[in-house]
Amino acid sequence: MGYIRISSVGQNSARQLDGVSLDQTFTDKCSGSTTDRPALTATLAHVRKGDTVVVHEISRLARNTADLLALVKQMTDKGIAIVFKKEGLTFTGDKANTMNQMLLTMLGAVSAFELSMINERREEGQAKARAEGKHMGRFAKLSADQVADLCSRAAAGESKTKLAADFGISRATLYATIKAAA
Repeated sequence: MGYIRISSVGQNSARQLDGVSLDQTFTDKCSGSTTDRPALTATLAHVRKGDTVVVHEISRLARNTADLLALVKQMTDKGIAIVFKKEGLTFTGDKANTMNQMLLTMLGAVSAFELSMINERREEGQAKARAEGKHMGRFAKLSADQVADLCSRAAAGESKTKLAADFGISRATLYATIKAAA
């Protein structure tokens, strides 16, 4: 069976485990910063002794070394093999293969370091953009005049559903706008 994780909806999982024949695949569309992921939980609940779990690369299973080592140990202690396709590594819980354990620890640490460097560069870029006066994030959906109009109509008792439709916003945005304006 296979485990696939992509970080965002915009990413494509097609390249992961492409060409690998699997009887079942579990896919998460969320951050790897935590092990609390629905498909990972389902994978761990589904696998049995003698099964093999195939993962595209180490960073798809975990983004920090402690979680990576814990997940691999959890599976191999149950008699489950785990294969990392990109790195060409297989873990079976064989205590005699200390080289694999060392490689897993080193590659996990490199993956965690890479993520921290990416985040650091992103934060530096955002800080520089802010310093140059560039807008960060989404633009406001409503102008100040529209917010004032919306708040006065809502205070007058107009239907929130109708107001949301009139202004082209969701009810959640409507309530957040009213709360922010108060």
